[in-house]
Parts: sequence; C-alpha cells; structure tokens
Amino acid sequence: MKPRLPAAVPVLSLSLSAFLSGFAPAQAPKTDARSTVVMEPNVAVPMRDGTLLRADVFRPATEGSYPVLMARTPYNKNGLHGNAKKFAAAGYIVVCQDARGRFASEGQWESFLRFDTHDGRDGHDTVEWAAKLPGSTGKVGTFGVSYNAFLQWRTAAEAPPSLVCMSAHSIPARYTDLEGPGSIKPGRRLQWWYSSMTPDLRKRSGAPGTKTNADGKTLWEKESDRWLRFVPWLQLPRTFWEEETDAVHAWLKDPSLDPWALHEGVPKVTVPNLNVIGWFDHCNGNLMLDTAMFARAKTAVARERSRVIVGPWSHTGHGGRKVGSIDYGANAAVDVFAEELRWFDHWLKGKPNGAADLAPVRIFVMGDGRWRDEKTWPLARARRRSLFLDSGGHANTPAGDGSLVEARPEIEGQDRYPYDPEDPVPTLYTAAAFTVPADQAPLAERRDILVYQSEPLTERLEVTGNPVVELFAATSAPDTDFFARLIDVHPDGRAVDVSLGMVRARFRDGLNKEALVTPDEVVRYEITLNPTSIAFHPGHRIRLDITSSDFPNFDRNHNTAANPNADAELVVAEQRVRHGGDHASALHLPVIDD
Repeated sequence: MKPRLPAAVPVLSLSLSAFLSGFAPAQAPKTDARSTVVMEPNVAVPMRDGTLLRADVFRPATEGSYPVLMARTPYNKNGLHGNAKKFAAAGYIVVCQDARGRFASEGQWESFLRFDTHDGRDGHDTVEWAAKLPGSTGKVGTFGVSYNAFLQWRTAAEAPPSLVCMSAHSIPARYTDLEGPGSIKPGRRLQWWYSSMTPDLRKRSGAPGTKTNADGKTLWEKESDRWLRFVPWLQLPRTFWEEETDAVHAWLKDPSLDPWALHEGVPKVTVPNLNVIGWFDHCNGNLMLDTAMFARAKTAVARERSRVIVGPWSHTGHGGRKVGSIDYGANAAVDVFAEELRWFDHWLKGKPNGAADLAPVRIFVMGDGRWRDEKTWPLARARRRSLFLDSGGHANTPAGDGSLVEARPEIEGQDRYPYDPEDPVPTLYTAAAFTVPADQAPLAERRDILVYQSEPLTERLEVTGNPVVELFAATSAPDTDFFARLIDVHPDGRAVDVSLGMVRARFRDGLNKEALVTPDEVVRYEITLNPTSIAFHPGHRIRLDITSSDFPNFDRNHNTAANPNADAELVVAEQRVRHGGDHASALHLPVIDD
C-alpha cells in the first residue's frame, strides 16, 4: 500500500518556456497555461539507516499517473522550486530534496572532499521512495547542475532499479579537475565555503558567525580582499570550514587526492545522461564523463543514447547568448529547460519527439556562430597543427616582438619575465561567473606576460578540442606555475581569450609524481588547455600568452620548495621561456579541416 501524503499547498502555475525554434528538429513541448501545481512541503524520506531527509514534492493538481523527476541539493531545496513548478506543470511529480545534513534534512553533512559519503546510497533510497509515491508511474529521472549533478552521478553508480534517465550538467569527473593540477581556485572556492556552505552548518550547530547564505554573501563582499590574499590556507580560521575542516585540510596537505573519481563509477551506470556544459565553464572537465559514458557505461542505452550540448557559456549562464562582456549572437541562445523537458518526455513518457535520435554531441563553433552535430568527443578527425614560439628576445606585452610561426625556428632564443606573487596577473572575471571570455586590453602593459601571435590569417582555421602547449622553460625557483592562454585577436584589435591551461612545476609529471625543479634548468612542460571550439577567420590573429599567475582564479605559487598551503613565504621568481633549436616551444592545435 502506497503511503498517504500530507495535505498539499497550492502554488501558482507556470507556463513552459518556449522551445528554441531551429535548435533541434523536435516540436516545441506545450503545456496548458491554466493548469495548477500543488506542493507538499518537507515530506520525510527515510533512508536505510533511519535518517530522515526532507523533500518538497510538487505535482499537477489534476489527479493522474505521472513519472517522477528528482533533484537533491546541499544548497537549500527552495532554490529548485522554479524549475520544479515548470516540470510539474508539464505533467511530472517533482521531488526537491535537501541532502543529508543540509537545511531541513537530518544527519551530518559530508562534503564532496570526503572519500566515503552517504550520497550514493541516499540517492538510491530516494529514487526508490519516489517511484512508490501515490500517482507515480514508477519511472524516475534526475536533474541538476554542479554539486546537484555530482549527487546524480553518485546515485547513478548505485543503479537504482527505478531510475530511467538523468540530466546531470556541469561537474568534472575528478576533484583535481575542478581546482586545477595541484592548484586551488580561491576566488571561487573561498567564496563558496564562506557564503554557500558554512552558514547552514553554523545554524545547525549553534556556532558563532553568519547563519544564512545571504548574510554570508554580504560579509564576503566586505572581507573578500583580506581572505583572498591570506596565506597559508591551512592557517585559515576553522570557521571557514566548520566540521568539514579535517576533510579540507587533508586535501590541502595532499592535492593529489581525488575523492570524486566519478569516471570510475561509469561502468556501473545503466541509464542515459543529458549533459549541458559551456566552453567557459570551469567545470567543463566533465566532458571526460561524456567520453566515458560513450565507451564504458554498463548498458547499450547508456552508451548509445547519452548526449552532451556544449555552448559558449560559463558555469552560471547555460543557454545565454552573452558571456561576460562578449556576445556570441542570437544563435548561441538555447532554452535549456525545453531541452531537458524533451529529454524527460521521451525517456519517461515515451513521447516520439526525436530525443533518442539526436546526435550524441552538439557543439557551438565560436567564430562561425553556428551549432554542429558530432558523433563523439573528442573529434576523431582532428589533426594536429603546430605553431612555434619565436621572438627577438622581447616578447613582453602585445607591443613586443613575440610571434607564432609555422616553421620550427632553427636558432634558439629566449624571453624573460619576473613573477612576483605579491603582484600577480589579475583575473579578468565577473563576480558571478569567474571564468568568462574578456578583452585582454587591461593587461596590455604588464611585462610579466609574454605574448606570441601569428600574422593575420588568410583563410578560416577551426580549432576544436584541447589545445596543448609544449613549453621549454627555466625558473630561478624550485617550484612555480606556468599559464598558457589561447586568444583570438580581432581585426579591430580586440584580444578575446578562448582557452586557458596551467601547470604547477612540481606536478609536471603528474599529481602522484611530485618533484621540484632544479633552479635555472630548462624543463619541458606540457600544458593542456581547456576544451574549446572556435573558427579563427581571415584577418584574425592567433595569440598565445605565457605568464605565471591568474589571481584569484588560481592561487599564487609561492616559488618555494614548501607546500604553499602550509607556508606563508612569497618569493619573486625569474622566468625564462626558450624557443627554437633544441627547445622549440610550440602551440599544438586540434584542427578540423571541414
């Protein structure tokens, strides 16, 4: 016998967002704008260990049989209500749940920095509970972005029998991909803890300090400058992390630790996933999960029917046409909710809307301003084209003599620049998005950036995939960072960044192979840039910037042998980039000829 639900609270109905005409061949999904939705707040969901998690359950006011959509979050389930109402108006029961130890749910929160959490088991139990709700068809799908997507992958690896499909967007396979290879992103991570995670922990424990996310955000705006430059991180007040301090400190002491390893759970996943991600999303390392799903998911339907859509978006702006100050045109805009609804309508309702016949990969080619379907990621037909770094020894600033050339220079040369952690290259970002494309003009006078650029192109050149920089460099320090930024220089002089990558010298051979460098010894580094797709058009130049910081998007390397998370000393390093001859530094581009 199915359990009775508490009395429902009516809420206003919401009409479905119109499906973007022309983005996909399926018909626009429609709902009756006069329909109403009801909500049952804080429904208790029992876990296998007896802990009660709380969920708000939305459903159409009209009695009937409906599939279930589920989202679990550590950010307060109230933030999911907007889409929940729209999904319910479209004929779904929607379960929005606070994760264990968060807001209305019982138990102790276990952050994603822990290796063993209840996340997967709680997700499994909630799926099976949701499948048995009154009015449920027994079919369940999940949705959510970022941490909410992380919880979906943990759930999917548990293979709950009632789970039919998922829509997990924008979460990397590995925690080390979220932060960087051995580095940390203080601009995002400190703010995240300060304003989104610890206030509720304090509210639950009674500890002093802000108790709401709004208060945490307000205080962060006042104190961010102080905390962003605080060193070392291991000496930050424990109030930053509250009861998660030990888990955070474990990673700060050993940044090779990967408590996520979501790709290792893919062989257990039985259902298809719809992923939506952006070229400028700091989480776009999750394309690794798509590649893994296409090849190693447990079932044929998961391998052959999973799908990814990649647009010119940041982490907080999926579906928009504008990212930061850059407008990619009306064609870049996508109604992501409509795409999700079509996905769920096919898998959970059996609607013949074409969702199962769409290409596995759909990418937006920047520069061309158009979408293109592909069979897999990365593109098998990509070929490597190399551009070599060259100069007369004065590549500092865009006014210098640095160049990118087709032929490998025979004569070896070098460029120099200082890296001072007290005066790092500032990140050009918005407070909301952090990683956005921007005109690099504000950095044009900095002599701690080496600039190498091609002659104006005479024909279109498409780059789709992960560019790689092969860098031969020496430093006066036992450890330092090198950043490589690919830039599109427009005929009018605007220099808009396309993709970024970095390497921490001590981890040049891998996070599990830490080794300091010998000062002033030339070392070969391989820097893999973030995935991208862009067409450089005639009259444009390809530009590569090399520097040693991007703060506060990344933490500052202290240029010492100590763990920068444990030691406060900051030292200036003298950097030398070699090119030509036996040390031919190069930019390797994945080029698409058609």
